[in-house]
Amino acid sequence: MNAGADTHPTPGGINHSRSKDASGRGVAVIAYGLQLGGIMTLVTAPLGALLALLWLGRSADWVATHLRYQIVTVLWSLAVFALGGLAWWLLGGGGMPPGMAWGLGYLVFTIELIWLVGRCAFGLNRLFAHRPVGAAGLTAR
Repeated sequence: MNAGADTHPTPGGINHSRSKDASGRGVAVIAYGLQLGGIMTLVTAPLGALLALLWLGRSADWVATHLRYQIVTVLWSLAVFALGGLAWWLLGGGGMPPGMAWGLGYLVFTIELIWLVGRCAFGLNRLFAHRPVGAAGLTAR
């Protein structure tokens, strides 16, 4: 912990320090884990986004950037998952050979999973370094 860091909570009870004791940091770690667990179970990613949404107003400002990042990640992931499933279904029913439709659907899902893991890895890296995630997830504010 930094010697000059303010580790005392504000009157509202939120610890805004850039340390592992910052309000909401543990929740952000859990939400990232739930997102990664969603690769296998599908249901944990939305639960992680819900948890992030519930803690958004009770977290340090820099942690809140992570919680918003997680919510956006899950929403985009669900949208791509739905579009990939729809494309898979339409292509399979539209006369495309089943193997080709399956291959294209599998490709969309695989790219989406790689994107999800990359965003979680980026977010966790920033979180463990006590740094916020920028607006586009690429820069710090």
